[in-house]
Amino acid sequence: MGDRAAAQVLLTQVTAAHHLLALVWANGGYTGSLVEYCLAALALVLAIVKRSDDMRGFVVLPKRWIVERFFAHLMRSRRLVRDFERSIAGAEAMVYWSMTMLMTRRVARPCPSRA
Repeated sequence: MGDRAAAQVLLTQVTAAHHLLALVWANGGYTGSLVEYCLAALALVLAIVKRSDDMRGFVVLPKRWIVERFFAHLMRSRRLVRDFERSIAGAEAMVYWSMTMLMTRRVARPCPSRA
């Protein structure tokens, strides 16, 4: 199954579970009929974040850095660097564990003094 067909199935399931979802960002690989399908069948806006042809070297793309930062946080958990889990439930639990560690560190961080 190709990425666009899998994205169509995934977005259908996600919109059924999360009714308030209105906007999804995707990279240039998901252009074409998937954009029209999302708008017509799911009432969902699929915004494509494209890289410009005149860019050279590394360029931070709008919204894409959010996904890259999320993956970087996951990779800080050594167990998630490789796919060691035997079940999807185990992998999902490891993602929750990793994000819980991140959020508890942020909550426990001392507030800067306001002088």
